[in-house]
Amino acid sequence: MKAFNIIPNTVLIAIFILFTAAPAFAQYGQYGQLGYGGAAPIQSIIIDKTVGIPGTPTKGGVTTQDFVDNLSASDFRFKPGQEVMFRLKVKNTSSVKLSQVQVKDFLPSFVEALEGPGSVNNQTVAFNAGDFNSGEEKTFFIRTRLLAQEKLPADKGLFCLVNKAEAVTDNVRDEDTAQFCVEKEVVGVGAVPAAGPEAGLALFAFELLALGAGVAIKRLI
Repeated sequence: MKAFNIIPNTVLIAIFILFTAAPAFAQYGQYGQLGYGGAAPIQSIIIDKTVGIPGTPTKGGVTTQDFVDNLSASDFRFKPGQEVMFRLKVKNTSSVKLSQVQVKDFLPSFVEALEGPGSVNNQTVAFNAGDFNSGEEKTFFIRTRLLAQEKLPADKGLFCLVNKAEAVTDNVRDEDTAQFCVEKEVVGVGAVPAAGPEAGLALFAFELLALGAGVAIKRLI
C-alpha cells in the first residue's frame, strides 16, 4: 500500500512543477519574439532618372515619349535653346510604408527649369513626393531648356552634361544620373567676308567692263 501511495504523490509533484513553470516559459518565448528574436523591417527605395529623346511620338504631353538612361553624342545632340525633358520614377521596394519621401533634382549648368513639381533654388528642383506604400511607384516629369548660344561655353562646340536626382527618407537614400550632349551652332562658316566701299566700286567697274565686252562681241557677230 505504501508503494501505491508514493506514485500519486510523485505525479502530483510533477504536475505542480509543470504548471508553475509554464507561465515562465511562455513569457520568455514572448519576450524573445518582440525583443531579441524580432528583426527590424528593412527599408529600401529606388529612383530612376532618364532623359527624353526629342522627336519621338508623344500623346498628351510626355506620357508616351521615349526615355533612356543616357544620350551620347552619337545618339542625339541638343541645340542651344532646345527643351530637354527628364523623367523621375521613385519606387518603394521595401515591405513597409515609407513616409514623406523627399526628392531633389540637381540640374546641370546651362539649363533652366521650365515646368515640374516643387520649387527651384540654385539649379536644384526640390519637392515632397509624399508617402509610399510597399511596392508603390510614382512618376514625375521636369521640363527644362538649354540656354541660348551666347550663354554656352565659348571654347566648346560639343559637350555633354550630367543631370543627377536623389530620393531620401528616414534612413534610406538612392540616386541616379542621366547624360545628354549639346552641340553649338556653327556661325560664319562659308560666309563671304564683308566688302568695303573700294571693293564695291571695283566690282561695279568689273561688271561694266564685262557688259561692254559682251556688247562688243555681239556687234562683231
